[in-house]
Amino acid sequence: MTALVRFVLPWGEVGVGVQREDGVATVLARGPLALAQLLRPPLAEARARFSQAEGSPQRVAQVLAPIDGETEVWAAGVTYRRSEEARVEESGTPDIYTRVYSAERPELFFKANARRVAGPEQPVHVRKDSTWDVPEPELAVVVNAHAEVVGYTIGNDVSSRSIEGDNPLYLPQAKVYAHSMALGPGVVPAWEVADPYALGIRMRIRRNGQQLWSGEAHTSELKRRIEELVGYLFREDEFPDGVILSTGTALVPETPFTLRSGDVVEIEIDQLGLLRNPVA
Repeated sequence: MTALVRFVLPWGEVGVGVQREDGVATVLARGPLALAQLLRPPLAEARARFSQAEGSPQRVAQVLAPIDGETEVWAAGVTYRRSEEARVEESGTPDIYTRVYSAERPELFFKANARRVAGPEQPVHVRKDSTWDVPEPELAVVVNAHAEVVGYTIGNDVSSRSIEGDNPLYLPQAKVYAHSMALGPGVVPAWEVADPYALGIRMRIRRNGQQLWSGEAHTSELKRRIEELVGYLFREDEFPDGVILSTGTALVPETPFTLRSGDVVEIEIDQLGLLRNPVA
């Protein structure tokens, strides 16, 4: 697997480089806007820079979330049948979610900016004022400023089902808060993923060292096409530093499961690797 990875070098410098089997190759960009710089030009230019990466592998001190600068994270809701069922289950107004699943216009909402996102092995948070919290494993699409899909990564859209279930207008509070999103470990280029609708998704939740919950899904179950979601996102909006679009979940732990501090969430997606995060 070849991936674009954002990392900290041993002397503290932040950069972005191409990770291959033998480690991280040439640093493509450096600094706090390293990844955003690669999402500003057209795809052909970014692909050329990616393919020309060469040189000795660099040892990295830490892999960071693949987001920086002014890049935003948005999310799509009710894009899988299981997600619709879960929203209906939690809500006092279930018809809303049934209608969204079959509507022409998708549900899209702002989820996070760079400072709210956790990277691999960094903690995701559940709200102290919530009683019912779940992880949501999702295929995340990395899109450049020109609405072109650059690559794919793994997302964990942590959500408060109790807050959103009280009232759909509470969605921002249920979804948008510090460390409510995790991304990583890297961005696998779009040209290396032959079919984004042919990827298995697996999630495991561990508590006190024991596996508490596990489940599997598949991106073939995604109701909406990626280009449709991206097209709606770019209607009447622009993203100069690119955008990461989390495409919805098909894995939701059954009632009455809720995340607790100390749990560990592991999400695997075929060809994209493993994203692991403790819960705080």
